[in-house]
Amino acid sequence: MGTPDFIRELRVDIGHQLLFLPGASAVVFDDRGRVLLGRRADNGFWSVIGGIVEPGEQPAACAVREVYEETGVRCEVERVLIVQTLRKPVVYPNGDRCQFMDVSFRCRAVGGEARVNDEESTEVAWFDVDDLPQMKRFAHFRIEQALLDEPTWFDPMPSS
Repeated sequence: MGTPDFIRELRVDIGHQLLFLPGASAVVFDDRGRVLLGRRADNGFWSVIGGIVEPGEQPAACAVREVYEETGVRCEVERVLIVQTLRKPVVYPNGDRCQFMDVSFRCRAVGGEARVNDEESTEVAWFDVDDLPQMKRFAHFRIEQALLDEPTWFDPMPSS
């Protein structure tokens, strides 16, 4: 789907100014313990699947929607992994600037077949967790957290 309509409408008025946006990402495992990844069309890196939460949409519903839209895989959310505001804004090739607050979920595949299902990915595949492709730290950290049986990770507040 690319950029949601509500952001395109905002950009008409604010241009490339920084937008703070809610995001949701999904670490999806199949019944063999493999993780679903997509190679992003915008930067060429493999990553977990995610996207922007639409107005009125719950983050978990967004994660499930994005997985299906981008990969053709149906999934169910199992638990929250991470709640984190990403430290650095993303600057897109057109100059748009966004900073995301990401809620990451551990999910399990329940149907569908992994494939490139929209223009946001150039490849989609299942990977063994001990044989992952090169990815940015964002994706690795989410997969690491999904493999642990720990409470939700969040960046603690600095001590005063």
